[in-house]
Amino acid sequence: MAAVFLVTLFEYSPLFYISVVSLCFVVTAAMVLGWFGFDVPVILRSSDETASVLPTPEKQMVRMTNPFILEMGSGPASVADGVSLAPCCLVPCVLSCFWGCEVSALQSALQAHQRRPQLITPTSLQEELRYYHYHSFYIDSADREERRTQIPADQGIADFGPLPRERYPLVAVLTLAEPEATGIVASLTVIHVPDDKYSLSARVLFQYLLTSHGNMFELKPLFMSADSGGVSETPDSEQSTQRSRGQLGPAAEEGRRGAGLGRDCVVCQNAAVNKVLLPCRHACVCDSCVSHFQHCPMCRAFIQESFTLVQGPPAQQY
Repeated sequence: MAAVFLVTLFEYSPLFYISVVSLCFVVTAAMVLGWFGFDVPVILRSSDETASVLPTPEKQMVRMTNPFILEMGSGPASVADGVSLAPCCLVPCVLSCFWGCEVSALQSALQAHQRRPQLITPTSLQEELRYYHYHSFYIDSADREERRTQIPADQGIADFGPLPRERYPLVAVLTLAEPEATGIVASLTVIHVPDDKYSLSARVLFQYLLTSHGNMFELKPLFMSADSGGVSETPDSEQSTQRSRGQLGPAAEEGRRGAGLGRDCVVCQNAAVNKVLLPCRHACVCDSCVSHFQHCPMCRAFIQESFTLVQGPPAQQY
């Protein structure tokens, strides 16, 4: 009798029909999500579920001393007027400026360096690169003055052609005055300089660090809040690379050891920020909170791994 009543209700009651279909859909969706382990938003989790979140893998970092810093200097920047560069080195070095460097020649030289390290002196750079004008400066370890470089007016170069270009406007390379057998031996910076055909403001396009063993690391920025003050810019030997705020792939530059961050963790609002999340490179959480998240609190990107921003006890390295 009950079965006949349910069948009749199912056939003649649209509301009952819709309710049954909706219930079946919800149950099926819940079973599928639970079976495949789809992530549940953090705001919907209970306090007991946070313990089940897998810890973020810690990226093993190797400490390396980066003796080079190169930034854009003050004053106007253009192909006609030149550009100012602000180098800062721990040891005596040579700043080589290559105007109008061919893109293909530079990429070939970098690939050759990875097979057989050779881009370690200004002479080797001149032999490998093809360019319009070469200019070099000697930089002492205590020298903090800006250097201005430009193409001579008698060469008559006002631009580097239409886009896409075959030449970089400026490639600035810092090399050791006395090459060493190990460690970082060169810093290569590609700089855009505005000209008559492309008026984008002067800026650093990318930077590479080259080692004596043929390794090449790209310096990448860390994303922090504007009011954090970033990392201290102390130019001494232990903190020489803080102004670049870069990440060196499998190797991290030495220099954040004594730096303090002027901001707190975005999660607990208590401890200082001490973790950089990869691959998004947001520096926004502390040591304790990083283990409770699978997604970046800032951009919601999936966290593959992280590394320590500020060194803790002496036994800990990044």
